[in-house]
Amino acid sequence: MKGTCFLTNDVETTSIVNGGLREDTGIKVWKEGLPALLDLYDEYGVKATFFYIANFAKDYPDIVKMVQAKGHEIACHGLTHRHDMAFDTMSYDQQLDHLKTAKAILEDIAGEEVVSFRSPALRVNADTPRALVEAGFRFDSSVAPQRMDMFMSLGSKGKLQWFGAPRTPYVASADNLARRGESPITEVPVSSFGLPYIGTMMRISPLLTRMTRSFLYWETKNTGKGINFLIHPNELITEEDLHLKTEKRASNYISYLLSDVLRRRLKQRNLGEEAIRLFKQEIEYWNKKDYQFKRIKDYECL
Repeated sequence: MKGTCFLTNDVETTSIVNGGLREDTGIKVWKEGLPALLDLYDEYGVKATFFYIANFAKDYPDIVKMVQAKGHEIACHGLTHRHDMAFDTMSYDQQLDHLKTAKAILEDIAGEEVVSFRSPALRVNADTPRALVEAGFRFDSSVAPQRMDMFMSLGSKGKLQWFGAPRTPYVASADNLARRGESPITEVPVSSFGLPYIGTMMRISPLLTRMTRSFLYWETKNTGKGINFLIHPNELITEEDLHLKTEKRASNYISYLLSDVLRRRLKQRNLGEEAIRLFKQEIEYWNKKDYQFKRIKDYECL
């Protein structure tokens, strides 16, 4: 049985240099990061899923059209990546309005239905599954099972539920995306084994990423279940022209040191060309293992 590999991409304007949302970062993502990703995917015949911040796509619709033209899935990453509008802080009605607005923007640009969602910073609450269903989504990818670095991210308290989440795609509960249930939402979790299998960790420690990858291969090689690697196009660019202080997002000093200062410094390792080289190694690994590269919306949860 062939395994499945989802290469998932969060398209946003977040500056890795200081953590703020910057238009000039978004332009670099459009002009440099996305073309680099698309070239890699063309080289290996990859079909991937791109989760877009809808307001960014609205301002620069070519970032959607250039990806769609290659046959990749257009998916939703919310309306904005502002931390004061995180999904775990919003009511059901607020989430539903947010999701409907973002979905309509992306569908208007793409001219096709958008059915997959990933929340900014992977922050959700008990109302999110119901809001996703009502807004017309069928897939979510906002859970990272057994991921240990959650304490260095915003919304870490709500992410404690990840410890009990299934490790491979599953039908989610109607009030908890991190639990099995009978909702119409299929959860395709971001792969992890203690450490997350994502572009950030790949850049911070290529060795630990290779170790995580080996375990995930052992875990999935005979099941056909999915590997889900998360990367951001802004990791494939550099912002050497920006000399900015770290933006304070956390509400208290300890959280600021952990989730802003320390995490930000680690995240700045191996950006640009080095990130492209490292990501190419990840793609080559799964390609040699004969895993099928699929879009989230093509997955069938058996």
